[in-house]
Amino acid sequence: MPGVEIVAICDADLEKATSRAKQFNAACALAHAEELFAIADIDLLDMVTPPASHWNLVAQAMAKGIPTICQKPFGQNYKQAVVLVNIAEQAGVPLIVHENFRFMPWYREMRRHLDAGLLGAIHGVAFRLRPGDGQGSDAYLSRQPYFQKLSRFLVMETAVHFIDTFRYLCGEVSAVYAHLRRLNPAIAGEDAGLIHFEFASGAAGYFDGNRLNDHVADNPRRTMGEMWLEGERGVLRLDGNAHLFFKPHHGSEQALTYDRGHDLQFGSGACAALQQHIVECFATGQRPENTASDYLRNLLIQEAVYASHAQGRRIAIDTFDPPTSALALFATSTIS
Repeated sequence: MPGVEIVAICDADLEKATSRAKQFNAACALAHAEELFAIADIDLLDMVTPPASHWNLVAQAMAKGIPTICQKPFGQNYKQAVVLVNIAEQAGVPLIVHENFRFMPWYREMRRHLDAGLLGAIHGVAFRLRPGDGQGSDAYLSRQPYFQKLSRFLVMETAVHFIDTFRYLCGEVSAVYAHLRRLNPAIAGEDAGLIHFEFASGAAGYFDGNRLNDHVADNPRRTMGEMWLEGERGVLRLDGNAHLFFKPHHGSEQALTYDRGHDLQFGSGACAALQQHIVECFATGQRPENTASDYLRNLLIQEAVYASHAQGRRIAIDTFDPPTSALALFATSTIS
């Protein structure tokens, strides 16, 4: 990435850190976070660690005044995430959540067309998630085996990306209604679900998630599904190969040409696009997307989705107070 120097790589497994340090010409490899925070010339920390570690690591980074990108899920629950945001704001240190789906080239292109007025007033958005990686007793074991043991899975690990993407495309979410299911008995949490979104604009959203089935795509994980974005002037459609199509109202559908990024790659470079955006914002003094304080809304909506399923009712976001123990919420509700 232009203008970036990797000064250190820290991993609990020093052998892995050393290998990566050699690969990316980093100045040093470390096995302990305390050693990392002792380095004086860190301008930006990219923290890719599990939620249970966030409290300690974010607090240390903020105390050292180091701007930080924190991997999602951000914190162990919503209440902890709020405290982490308060710590960052009191320290006056930038804290950003690594939420990169909105940086996938097809969603950036959709946003560009929306800003240009292609669809006019937005009526609704729908996404059908079908990555096809969740069947059988060996589901997820080859890539992310911890998925099998999560008591909260589909929404916390996957649908939260689309909560953010829906907000990016359609504006603020005002209410949700959800029904979640577990289809694969080999895992602990939900792996399918239907979520209805109400937007402040009056538009509606629909997320239909199922990790067991796949969809028409050369690589089902590239887009992980298909999207329809509808407005008064027509429909934008995303297919599984990241092609975009526009059908004007009462007109014929036509393909839209744009740079789809790397062929067959998951997200087509969205992770690097997020990092580049943050680096450029720091260099120019602009506010980056997905600051931790902004991201709290995604987590609040996520908790409302679980609460809606548990309580069997519509949840209005602005009046919703999530439980302190977010991890217990889905585990104590009925999985059907």
